[in-house]
This record gives sequence, C-alpha cells and structure tokens, in this order.
Amino acid sequence: MTAADPNNLTPAEMLGLDVRNARLAWGETVLLDDFSFSASAGSWTCLLGESGVGKSTLLRTIAGLIDSVGATEIQAHDGTKLDARVAYMAQQDLLLPWLSAIENVALGARLRGERADRERALDILARAGVAERAHALPSELSGGERQRVALARTLMEQRPIVLMDEPFSALDAITRTRLQDLAVELLANRTVLMVTHDPFEALRLADTIFVLTAGAQQTDGPTDAPIVPPGPTPRDPTDPELRGSHRAIMRRLTDGAAQASGGTP
Repeated sequence: MTAADPNNLTPAEMLGLDVRNARLAWGETVLLDDFSFSASAGSWTCLLGESGVGKSTLLRTIAGLIDSVGATEIQAHDGTKLDARVAYMAQQDLLLPWLSAIENVALGARLRGERADRERALDILARAGVAERAHALPSELSGGERQRVALARTLMEQRPIVLMDEPFSALDAITRTRLQDLAVELLANRTVLMVTHDPFEALRLADTIFVLTAGAQQTDGPTDAPIVPPGPTPRDPTDPELRGSHRAIMRRLTDGAAQASGGTP
C-alpha cells in the first residue's frame, strides 16, 4: 500500500468558504456593496476585475488582515469562523532576505514558537522543483525560484483555504505558465481564492470566475452570475471551447468600466 502524502488533505479536512453581504468602501467611494459568493471545498475561484474595484481589499478582509465592516459575514461552510484555517500568498514573494529558502518555508512554525519540520519543508521544496536551492538566500534566487519558495511556504502551512493575490503577475509568460501548472498540482484539494486582473489566467485556473466591477452588488440577474469555464484545469486559454467564457468576461469588464466612467459600453 502506498503511504498517504502528508502534504495532501483528507476529504474531512477540506473546507468551503462563504462570504455574505460584503461591503467595502474607501472613504466615500463604495467598492463593493452587499456582495456575496460561495467557494465549494476543493475548488479554485478567481476574482477578476480592473484595478481599484476592491479585489485585494476583499481578499485581505477574508484573510483577517483588514477588519470587516457592516453586515459582512465571512465563514467556513461548516458555519464557523476561518480563524487559523487560511493561508495567504501575496503578489510579492515576501521572503525574508536573511533567511535561506528552507528557513523561509518553515517561517510559520518559527513565528508560532513551534519546532519546524525541516524534512517536510525539504520535501515540499522538492515538489516545487527547488530542493537544490534549499540553503540559498533570496538574493541568490531568480524571480521564478523565489515564487516557488513562496508557494512552498504557503503549502507548508497545511491550510484548507488558500488566498492568493496575483501571485504570478510579476513573472515572465513562460515562468508564469509553469508556476500556474505547479500551483494547480500542489494545491489540489484545497479551496483556492485568487485575485487576478488577467482574463486568460482566470480561464486557465478557475472552476468559477466572479467579475467584479466598481460598486459591484450581487444580484440574481444573469449578468452577475458566476462564469464557469468548461473542462478541467489548467486549461489552454486559446481553446475554442472557452470563447464563450472569454466573451462573457470581456463584456462584463467593458460594461463595468463604462458604468464607472458614467458612459455607455
């Protein structure tokens, strides 16, 4: 019998996410109003939209980095608060420059005053394809290697919900595609919520796509329904089967930009 992979979650450990009545504002400007969505356990959900519509603010609110306001409710599908069941991966790798790659991967345990499992950290670095760079400092790593280490650190936390804020946007196209594929592999069975401004990235990775526009409000109308691209991930975004999904995304982005500027599409 093959031993269970300690980096994978069991079905009982998988966890869905509910956000209800989210309201985000910057001063007098309302970014999101009464916005609700659900991410099923083990799925990959993308929040897509132009800069300034509140995607990153919403993600940080879910992560607990920003206090929620008003009637906003954020909870797991079992009806409990998220607490320590969330891992957050920012756009920048945020590696500590004085720590080696393996020390950065094991940083969470160190900050909690726990003994780091270096064997598991090395195993995750190997899965991410950078085991030979385990003792290198961030300044000695390429951009792609740094993002692999950041992804390994996220996986090391063994959280059922992973929040990602445009983690691949600073990479070249080839490295970005490879790391997207790696993320789909390593984050299998986790509930991933990722912010992106790139429709093609959303089409590659997401089971469900929500297009956010300025002042977005969740309704029952067909134009606000989530977009569900066909086929398994990671997809080829140039696949003709995805044309309908791409048209729907671009239409909503165009309509949202026109609405925000007071014009017509």
